Amino acid sequence: MGAGHDHRDHTRALTGAEGGGDRSRHRRLLLVAIGITATVLAVEAVGGWVSNSLALLSDAGHVLTDLLALVLAYGAFVLAGRPANDRKSFGYYRVEILAALVNGALLFVIAGAILRESILRLGVVKEVRTGPMILTALIGLAGNLIAMAVVSRARSNLNLRGVFLHLLGDTLSSVAVVAAGLIVLATGWNALDAATGAVIAVVIVIGAIRLLRESVDILLEACPTGIDRGRVEERILSLPEVHAVHDLHIWSITSGMHALSGHVVLSPGSHSTDDLLGRLQGLLRDEFQIAHTTFQIETEAFEEIGHVH
Repeated sequence: MGAGHDHRDHTRALTGAEGGGDRSRHRRLLLVAIGITATVLAVEAVGGWVSNSLALLSDAGHVLTDLLALVLAYGAFVLAGRPANDRKSFGYYRVEILAALVNGALLFVIAGAILRESILRLGVVKEVRTGPMILTALIGLAGNLIAMAVVSRARSNLNLRGVFLHLLGDTLSSVAVVAAGLIVLATGWNALDAATGAVIAVVIVIGAIRLLRESVDILLEACPTGIDRGRVEERILSLPEVHAVHDLHIWSITSGMHALSGHVVLSPGSHSTDDLLGRLQGLLRDEFQIAHTTFQIETEAFEEIGHVH
C-alpha cells in the first residue's frame, strides 16, 4: 500500500521545505543582484579604461562572467517554477542543480583566468593612474558587498549559494584591486598585486569544489547532507506498528527539498491505517525536514517480486 496523492499533492509536499513564496522571494533577490552586478561591470570597465589598470579590466571581465552566471541562475529559477506534468512528475526543480553545476564549472574557469593574469602581471610594469583605479575599485567593492548581502538571505538554496560564491569572488577581486592600488600609490611595488590574485584564485577553487560536490550528490540522489539515514530508520522503527524497514531511499529533488521512499513491514497483529501513515509522514517532516514520503506497507508474509535494493 502506498501513500496516495496526485500531482498537486506531490507539488505541495515538495515545496514544503521551500514554498512558492520563498522561491518568488529568491527570484526577486536574484534580480536585485543582477542589477547591482551589471552596474559594477559598467563602472569597472569605464574605470579600467580611464585608469589604464589591467587589474580593473581583468576584474571587469570577471564580473562579466559572473553576470552571465547570475542570468543563468535566474533562468533556472523561472524554469523550476513550471508545474509538474505527466512526463516530468517532479517538475523542473533539477534545473536549479544543473545551473549550480555549470556555475561551479565557471568558477574554475574564473580561477584559472585570475591565476594566469597574476603570473603574467609579475613580469609586466605599466603606468597606472592610481586615483581613478582605487576609486573605481571601491565603488565595485561596495556594489559587490550589497549584492552579497542581498543573496545571503537565501543561501540555503544551492543555486543561490553558487551565485553567492561568484559574488564572493568579485568582492575578493575588488579588495585585491584596492590593495594593489594603494601599494602602487605608496611604493610602486606591483608583485603583491599578482600574489593576491593567486590567493583569490585558490579561494574560488575551494568554493567551486564544494559547490560541485553538493550538486553531484543531488544528481546522484545521495542521502542529503545533515540527514543520518541510520537515525531515520531508527525513528521509523520506534513506532509500535513497525516491525522492520527495508529499501529505504532518501534523496533531494533540489536544494532543501528532500524525499524518501521505503518499505515498512508491520508488526504481527498490526494493520495499516491512515493514522500510521500520517504519523510516519509527520515524524519525518518535523524531525528531518523530509516533506515528500512514499511508503509501501507490508506484512511479514509478503514476498517481494523482482530485484530489491
